[in-house]
Amino acid sequence: MPDLKPDPVTAYVALGANLGDARQTVKDSLLALGRLPGTECTGQSRLYRTAPHEAQGPDFINAVARLSTRLSAPDLLDALQALEKDAGRLRPYPNAPRTLDLDVLLYGDARIDSPRLTVPHPRLWGRAFVLYPLADVAPDRVKPEHWAVVEGQAIEALNEVSP
Repeated sequence: MPDLKPDPVTAYVALGANLGDARQTVKDSLLALGRLPGTECTGQSRLYRTAPHEAQGPDFINAVARLSTRLSAPDLLDALQALEKDAGRLRPYPNAPRTLDLDVLLYGDARIDSPRLTVPHPRLWGRAFVLYPLADVAPDRVKPEHWAVVEGQAIEALNEVSP
């Protein structure tokens, strides 16, 4: 059982899947995030569809969740990796198609650079499939210069919200 911090931190987690029933996996995972110890899901983006970016396989379904968590950043990462494993995530090679991908994008205002975890996520600002859903739940975190970087990356908002 992880040690819980006394005060919650706002963290943002990216969700993506492109194998199996990706849409349902993302929806189920959004619910599972709110069941993590000391964690509440306080916001979730719409679902988005994107072609693989620096990856392979079918189109991805993507979303972002805003969490209020008392988990430390490393414990949050451990919990996300356990959810990925439960969803059947395999890592046969970099950027392989996946049943579920969960990434810590932001953890409060922390800057973390460890062998296991880098926050803010190092590729956060260059991916439309992260910026658009992040803007749904934290519009103040996405600046005009960020939009310029992802201009031309195709993304489709689906006509449904997360669960």
